[in-house]
Amino acid sequence: MATEDRTARLTILIDPRKKELFERLCAEEDVTPSQVVRRLIRAYIEERTGKPWAPTDERPPSARRRCENASRRRSAGGDPHRQGRSRALLQLAGQIQQGGEAQA
Repeated sequence: MATEDRTARLTILIDPRKKELFERLCAEEDVTPSQVVRRLIRAYIEERTGKPWAPTDERPPSARRRCENASRRRSAGGDPHRQGRSRALLQLAGQIQQGGEAQA
């Protein structure tokens, strides 16, 4: 995945318990919280727009094809490992909202 040329800071307010659990889960996957949030934001943008995310329209044709192919794979069932992680994150978020304990 290419690094985008510019970055912007996004500050959010979150329950300290959610933050602690989120950071622990990220560490278990050996990813940073920022990586996970960027992934979630990109997925949300693609879901809402119905188009693969591209930081600019000046992608080379090969990159455009890769994005389009990945988008087709996701809409056709996608990567089961990635889907499992997303499903687990959604379940965890629901448990936290309901005040339940997270299960490892």
